[in-house]
Amino acid sequence: MKRENHTFITEFVFQGFSSLHEHQLLLFVLFLALYIFTLAGNVIIVSIIWIDHHLHTPMYFFLSMLSTSETVYTLVILPRMLSSLVGMTQSISLTGCATQMFFFVTFGITNCFLLTAMGYDRYVAICNPLRYTVIMSKKVCVQLVLGACSIGLIVAMTQVTSVFRLPFCATKVAHFFCDIRPVMKLSCIDTTINEILTLIISVLVLVAPMGLVFISYVLIISTILKIASAEGRKKAFATCASHLTVVIVHYGCASIAYLKPKSENTQDQDQLISVSYTVITPLLNPIVYTLRNKEVKDALCRVIGIKLS
Repeated sequence: MKRENHTFITEFVFQGFSSLHEHQLLLFVLFLALYIFTLAGNVIIVSIIWIDHHLHTPMYFFLSMLSTSETVYTLVILPRMLSSLVGMTQSISLTGCATQMFFFVTFGITNCFLLTAMGYDRYVAICNPLRYTVIMSKKVCVQLVLGACSIGLIVAMTQVTSVFRLPFCATKVAHFFCDIRPVMKLSCIDTTINEILTLIISVLVLVAPMGLVFISYVLIISTILKIASAEGRKKAFATCASHLTVVIVHYGCASIAYLKPKSENTQDQDQLISVSYTVITPLLNPIVYTLRNKEVKDALCRVIGIKLS
């Protein structure tokens, strides 16, 4: 009889930050400010890269793609979360939930592989500089971006299909968006197979890219240490610092969220982890690549100079 109840469920309701009800206005102001900074930062990065010809290099091409992907990623989640914090509708249709999950997974995984592509770019630039322009041609860069997007799409279709084939008996999602595990918990039946599938996918799309980035940086560091001049070593490390910072935070937060077999955290702890990779990590990208990157800062000054002249 329980299996039949799912036919009457047409929408889910987000519980959101219900345990922090008295602080919801404060959370709204905080998240709105972070969201505006994230959007503005990523739009500025993409605009500068496309306007300034000095930044028409593979590294900044990947950065513009990452910023674009991060922008869509946040658009999928944060506007609805903000509206629920000020008392607007917290319900979402099954189709809307599936759509949100699809785009969330697609762009989340695309970001992982774009960061891997950026790691490969840094490896070629430092370990094989004489052949850099040949190896990292426009065609190769486009193929790497398309590959990252394709993996994201394939995994998202697999994941969303497996989740929404389940029969649902409950409607209250213990989260602020349609994440995989909170939605699966609403099923009437045992979801062990789905949990195993989610874990396998998480290992493949997180551990594999992390491994490739780790190998890249082992080779990069060993090459940098062989550079004779201290100034040369410092410059080489500087070109990798921004990327490595974003990689550590991005993969670190995602791994904590998805590489554990089942959530043993409280709802508040799970949501705090989710905030880190849906709000904080997308903001980190423009901050790191503007405040710590001399080339981007110089390009920004040139663009402002052109507009003011």
